Amino acid sequence: MTTAAPPETGSGGLVRLWPWLAAGFPVAVLSALLGAAITGASAPTLVGDPGALVRWATPAVGTLIQLAQAVTLGGLVMLAFALPGGKGERDDGGAWRLVRTVVSVAGPVWAVLAVLDVVLGYALVAGRPVGGAGFGEELGFYITEISTGRSQLVTAVMAAALGIATVAVSGYRSALAALVLGVGVLVPVATQGHAAGTDNHELGMNGIFGHILGAAVWTGGLVVLALIGRRLGSSAPAVATRFSTIAAWCFAIVAVSGIASAWIRVGSPAALGTRYGAVLVVKIVLLAALGAAGWWHRRRTIARLQGGRGGLFWRLIGVEVALVGLASGLGVALSGSEPPVEQEPSGVLSPTEYLSERPPPPAPTPETILSAFYPDLFFGFVVVAMLVVYLGWVLRLRRRGDAWPVRRTIAWVAGCLVLAYLVLGAPAVYGHVMLSVHMAAHMAYVMVVPILLVTAAPVTLALRALAARTDGSRGPREWLLGIVHSRWGTLVANPVVAALVFISTMVIFYFSPLLHFASTTHIGHIGMIVHFVLSGYLFVNGLIGVDPGPARPGYPMRLLLLFATMAAHAFFGVAITTMTELLAADYFGGLGLPWGVDALADQRAAGEIAWGIGEIPALAVAVLLAMSWYRDDARTARRQDRAADRDGDAELAAYNEMLSEIGARSRERS
Repeated sequence: MTTAAPPETGSGGLVRLWPWLAAGFPVAVLSALLGAAITGASAPTLVGDPGALVRWATPAVGTLIQLAQAVTLGGLVMLAFALPGGKGERDDGGAWRLVRTVVSVAGPVWAVLAVLDVVLGYALVAGRPVGGAGFGEELGFYITEISTGRSQLVTAVMAAALGIATVAVSGYRSALAALVLGVGVLVPVATQGHAAGTDNHELGMNGIFGHILGAAVWTGGLVVLALIGRRLGSSAPAVATRFSTIAAWCFAIVAVSGIASAWIRVGSPAALGTRYGAVLVVKIVLLAALGAAGWWHRRRTIARLQGGRGGLFWRLIGVEVALVGLASGLGVALSGSEPPVEQEPSGVLSPTEYLSERPPPPAPTPETILSAFYPDLFFGFVVVAMLVVYLGWVLRLRRRGDAWPVRRTIAWVAGCLVLAYLVLGAPAVYGHVMLSVHMAAHMAYVMVVPILLVTAAPVTLALRALAARTDGSRGPREWLLGIVHSRWGTLVANPVVAALVFISTMVIFYFSPLLHFASTTHIGHIGMIVHFVLSGYLFVNGLIGVDPGPARPGYPMRLLLLFATMAAHAFFGVAITTMTELLAADYFGGLGLPWGVDALADQRAAGEIAWGIGEIPALAVAVLLAMSWYRDDARTARRQDRAADRDGDAELAAYNEMLSEIGARSRERS
């Protein structure tokens, strides 16, 4: 069976792509070297100069790492979400196989470059050339005792694991698993940038992580699309449309994270006049040009591709690859240069600043409880994305004439607003230093937010709004159905299992080092919130949810599970209230807040919140569960009445006849 050739592939657009694609990699390296020269990052240092080889090789290797991780992550995204032809599926043009091959090379290359980056990183920090007496021992000390070296070592080890995973990719699931691991590799990378060392290091880390991830998927997707254009055949318009959607989200992530990171580094518009600022301005212009090209794709060139006139589309893709290479090189140059704003905290740190890595908040008052704000870039973006996606699905249904209950939309918006207050408002500011506020936020994470989100039925909405793929590829709808009906998804969503996880993880978290880990590390803080919300969602969904999932037990069993968790909450709260030792004592006991907090009294207040206030949402769930039970009984009664009207109440007649026979046999025996 043959497929139609992609538009203008003979001697047109696709052939002319190769010069642009080939130029993208050297352009990236050259722009990194040029940027390093302009900003002074490659200049010899007066004390401890590592030599010209290290000074010039560092930005070059950094650029190659960015390109390798871009091709790896972008290729994995295309394999998992855009391209047909995975394991067991038809791959007429061989595009899926080609991307898999490219990824299986780029992944190990990333791992090798990560190891080289560790060596160069130490040479640059120590100010000595590579090699020489004692270099190996000093390098060992650097990667085991120094935080930057440990982060680079973790990155290299994880990159090695990713390299193995990319070679093992054979289908959609393995591609998605490798993608998750690849995203994880970027976490320690985000701790090494300039902005990660600022007073607001969490904002800096989020900015770096989002910028690297968004740029990598966007860049790698462009490169992969340029590589496989000739092989796409009739699927080219669909694949281009899917990548356009992915690129739009990547552009949003890159823009938001880039603005946050740039502001931390330059501090004011006046700093844009420095050499660092000049390179930053050039990078901003390039990213704006790439965003404009993406907008042009969505508006014009994809339509031409669907009409069989794709020359302009492929030429513009080639130009984008070259521009991306230039922007990537400049980004590496900036990351290795000193920004105008000092990135390390100066002066003597207070105990609060030393332990929490945040300045102490003002004393809590009714005004600050309402107005306090903490700029969490990660969760802020997540909340906005949740609103945009859900409302977009609702509008999609309405445009095609389908109804969606307004009460569910209101519930989702309310849930997002409550979550936004928890992660951006006073709970985020004071919950970091007061266990009582932290506990109140915990109760809202596991009960209030899930109740609102569950009643909004997001899975049902998604399955109605998302289009099903017909070419064998995996889109959001297919992945969602796969997760819901998978063995793992069925297990964790089972109400009994969800209830056990809901209670046991709460106890484990507070009575183990996990509380200290979540209070002192950003990744622990993110993991804590994600787990709390997700475990609460699964538990509430098993009780009152309407979305598809595992078979839910009868209403009496659901009420029993709910009352059991309420009792466990009460015992948990009493245990904390009566404790005479501090939880995470090294942290909460040493904060030394300037407005004075009795840590043990605050801990008792946290237990009282878990004991008393935490039961209020549970009672709300009990009311909703009782209402569902009543409605279900009413529906059953109406269904039985309709059946009785159709068959003359044959079931009741059969039941009466059975009773008569029993009575007759009883009389005969007597």
